[in-house]
Amino acid sequence: MEQHLIQKARNGDPKSLEMLYKHFYGYAISIALRYSNSRDEACEIVNDSFMKMFDKLDQYQEKNSFKGWFRRILVNTSIDYYRKNVKHFAVMDIDEAAFESSNPEIIDQLSQEDILQALRSLPEMLRIVFNMYEIEGYSHKEIGDELGIPPSSSRTYLARAKQYLREKIVALNHINNEGAVR
Repeated sequence: MEQHLIQKARNGDPKSLEMLYKHFYGYAISIALRYSNSRDEACEIVNDSFMKMFDKLDQYQEKNSFKGWFRRILVNTSIDYYRKNVKHFAVMDIDEAAFESSNPEIIDQLSQEDILQALRSLPEMLRIVFNMYEIEGYSHKEIGDELGIPPSSSRTYLARAKQYLREKIVALNHINNEGAVR
């Protein structure tokens, strides 16, 4: 069914393009939300990604996973969005991230929204490196190549992102344990 829809969309069938958009929108927004500061930014990334996907449908090879191919477009569009808007983002000095050890069971006590909130609170560069390495599976060399930074900086940003997330998760857990309204 999916391959048939893709084939019709390749031929420019407007209904198939619309159905492809609706079918993959949830998947796309879930990835874009991890890379963006807000839902509005995520929607912009998703729409740009779909436009790129529609333009490049003829480059998709059916022997490969369509979701994997589209994920790559989403991640690259997210990185492009960051590059285009980097001047608008506040940059955190890498030495400002403090380390706070935590109990590994804390994560089990948090909701999905708590975890997304913690990810969104990461400074932009830390969030992008964290997502690319931990979620998308990029190597530090690939991250460095994509972002124009040395692989050693990618490793440092990842370490700082993990430290920052530990701190946020401990704070969220503390709030949740006190019975505060989320």
